[in-house]
Amino acid sequence: MKVHILDDYFDMLRKLPSFGRLAGHEVTVWTDKPSGETALAERLKDAEALVLFRDRTQIAASLVDKLPALRLVAMRSAYPNVDVEALTRRKILFCSNMHAGTPSIAAAELTFGLILDAARDLHGQISSIRSGHWQSGVGRSLNGRTLGLYGYGRIARVVAGYAKAFGMNVIWWASEAGRRKAVSDGETVAESRQAFFAAPDYVSVHKRLTPETRGEITLEDLSCMRSDAVFVNTSRAALVAPGALLEALKLGRPDRAAIDVFEREPVHDPNDPLVSHPKVIPTPHIGFVTEDELDLQFADIYDIVNAYADGNPIHMINPEIRTESK
Repeated sequence: MKVHILDDYFDMLRKLPSFGRLAGHEVTVWTDKPSGETALAERLKDAEALVLFRDRTQIAASLVDKLPALRLVAMRSAYPNVDVEALTRRKILFCSNMHAGTPSIAAAELTFGLILDAARDLHGQISSIRSGHWQSGVGRSLNGRTLGLYGYGRIARVVAGYAKAFGMNVIWWASEAGRRKAVSDGETVAESRQAFFAAPDYVSVHKRLTPETRGEITLEDLSCMRSDAVFVNTSRAALVAPGALLEALKLGRPDRAAIDVFEREPVHDPNDPLVSHPKVIPTPHIGFVTEDELDLQFADIYDIVNAYADGNPIHMINPEIRTESK
């Protein structure tokens, strides 16, 4: 099959052991983004299978209609960037391995790294010594502090384990079902949404972006946070209502934010209001970007490609097109 892999910014995938699983296919790896959809469609006009690098590219109906050879789109995890209905109308199979029970350890590690950075002001201390000064201020220990985790999912539970190892207290807020599960697991759930945002030293977001969760964290929620608290988001920027985080920082609740995700990515403008904000620690969506994590994720995606080529597709999101074609 003619397989096109999108958005491998650092040309890393060819260097990983999992890439060998595509032996026998005609593989093209794209390391940059074209200027627009028309240019992208021209690149992909002979593609039979598209391998997506998470949600770095929008697979919209207008793009799908420009790809006459396309038969398969393959990825891993949630797919807010994919117009499944458009693929289904074109009889293109969409497969994504939802990897139940296997959280992104890399994302959990980055989350806790950002918490540590915020606690000890590592960015400020490094800048201070590099500019010829010594210490720039006094940090905080994590032991005895409280971490609030928003969303009772796989990554959040790994982060909770790290927090407890550091002697932190952990409280939760999630969907009604998530809260019930947390209670049954012996975890501490806040008495109310307002109490959840008001109590912790750190609030970290761990939810999937869906039409229902988009914008569900509001300015009112953030304004409940303490004036010395830190808001952490390594999940999706659009979980927060547009403009709410900037306004909350302006009002002083929370005091700071550490974010790995932005509404429009990639961000190249150093004057972006969040990137340049003195109260924000920004990282460029690197939560899942480690050699180990990418090798694991793309091994799963390549297995999808091979299963399809062998006539036995797996992890189908729109299996109805297989039924209709029989």
